Amino acid sequence: MTAETIPLNLDGYTDLPAGKIAAVVTYLEMREPPVAAIADPLPLRPVADPDLTWYRRFYAAIGLDWLWTSRLVMDDAALAAILHRPGNALFVAEGETGIVEIDRRDPADVEIAFFGLVPEATGQGLGPRMMAAALQEAWRPETRRVWLHTCTLDHPAALSFYRRCGFTPYRRAIEVMDDPRISGAIPREAAPRIPVI
Repeated sequence: MTAETIPLNLDGYTDLPAGKIAAVVTYLEMREPPVAAIADPLPLRPVADPDLTWYRRFYAAIGLDWLWTSRLVMDDAALAAILHRPGNALFVAEGETGIVEIDRRDPADVEIAFFGLVPEATGQGLGPRMMAAALQEAWRPETRRVWLHTCTLDHPAALSFYRRCGFTPYRRAIEVMDDPRISGAIPREAAPRIPVI
């Protein structure tokens, strides 16, 4: 059964087959650059031609416990096509403490596709500084909107963090996917707060 064939009950509970997980996704946007900028943005280093092994390791270090898996299960050709496509920009925060990926294929409508800190860097005030730097990179004279999304599988503070940074929620969706721990794509011990069923 695919996500497309799971009957959705819009006013109550919807059963998921074993092996599936679901998240509520919140999309957020910013229609103009933030007025109050953080004085000390965390320096970001562009990575023009990332080594795929390095990238997957870094991506997993940040997101494995939040079940970030989309980039881990891609084959090399598909991942390289995304990371090297025109309009895609990858940045690493000072000290390799975090990663920011910006998709500006549409220069007016820019997505912060990935934003995250390694676990050791959380709780040190680096998130707002990294977001300040990411927004400096995202906003250009032609930019009319910067957007991103988060979900209930992400860090519990992610949604409120993005709102504090000036993003406004505008849409919600339900994402249903195969549990990557069952297929062996990631370790079964990942994200222990979410039971494997």
